[in-house]
Amino acid sequence: MVGRRRLGRQFGWLWASYAVSAYGSGLGALPLIAVLVLHAGPAEVSALSAVGPAAGALIAVPLAPWVEFRRKRPVMIMMDLARFAAMATIPVAYAFGWLSFVQLLMVSAVVAAAKIAFNAAGGAYLKALVRPDDLLVANARFESTNWSSIAVGPPLGGAAIGLFGPVITVVADALSYLLSALGITAIRGHGEAPRTTGRSPVRAGALLDGWRHIMGHPGLRPLYLNQILVAGLIMATEPLLAVLLLRQLGFPPWQYGLAFAAPCLGGLIGSRLARRVVSRFGRHRVFRTIGTLRAIWLIGLAFVRPGVVGLVTVMAVELAIIINMSLYNPVLATYRLEHTPEHLVARTLTAWSIGQQASIAILTALAGLLADVTSPRTALTVAGLLILTTPLLLPRRDRTSQHEPEVSRSHS
Repeated sequence: MVGRRRLGRQFGWLWASYAVSAYGSGLGALPLIAVLVLHAGPAEVSALSAVGPAAGALIAVPLAPWVEFRRKRPVMIMMDLARFAAMATIPVAYAFGWLSFVQLLMVSAVVAAAKIAFNAAGGAYLKALVRPDDLLVANARFESTNWSSIAVGPPLGGAAIGLFGPVITVVADALSYLLSALGITAIRGHGEAPRTTGRSPVRAGALLDGWRHIMGHPGLRPLYLNQILVAGLIMATEPLLAVLLLRQLGFPPWQYGLAFAAPCLGGLIGSRLARRVVSRFGRHRVFRTIGTLRAIWLIGLAFVRPGVVGLVTVMAVELAIIINMSLYNPVLATYRLEHTPEHLVARTLTAWSIGQQASIAILTALAGLLADVTSPRTALTVAGLLILTTPLLLPRRDRTSQHEPEVSRSHS
């Protein structure tokens, strides 16, 4: 079982650091501040959710080679401290009456860029920290933590605001990054810089090496294209569903929050099943079957109706999507690490994150435009139909035995 497998104290520190920052981010600090303090409208909140991370993805592009050729633990600490410093500017500006929406956009971009760099360094670091046959267990634990933070974060954030005021979520989020940095500092004895391949890490072409590896690999390429479309289409439905449920169908805010928070507990189920399912059915079948099951449920959101039946419909659809995603994601993350040479891990993970973030931003904007021209329900229907085509991008043949890297040998 995932929960019983021991991965060592050093991994425990890394996992704890990830958890504390994930729970801090789960509070949803920036959107809450935008709405409650700056009285931002739907368009501004959508811009904060899309434009800031998209700008952060652009900032992260030149960071990839820099992260690749440096020791990963100091990079992770630096990115945590950068996120702490960026978030800490908000309560300071609030105290002096200087807070603006532009500042929130800038903070969102910095946090997004630092998160991409942190995750790229963290993926490479994880590879050095645990044995190859433990990678799936480790990734499943990160996945379960991510979903549990999404489940409990918004209710905790709302309660904290009610007790201590609107800025408390920002303070908590900022401190979570500081605590994460302290936890990573406690890890000892791992994460040396990878050997270079004789080429300068600062050459212009190094910026694109991650994409070259992904698009040149017969297994990673279809998985990447499938992932960016699935993630983009699922995330594009969130603002549409908010408008549909809160404005058109008259759901109270607590029901809206419950509809999204409760199904996230399904992430604990899927992530715990990942290792068993792979052991029993094989990785290729997980990609084909679970990858398909992620996509077939979204269309159900187009049929939501008022009242309890509508609430149950949303929760059932979200639960089905999340269970399959949380099972699929750690398997994909493990395959990606196993099939990426050590000297390309940070650039490959950065390229993957940038592509996914760009897809989310573009598809969210397009879905919003379609909803303005037609209706949120029509846009949800289109997203649900489009995602049904994404399984066609999944690899049709089992390539898990191809391109087995020297990675496995390097940790034996």
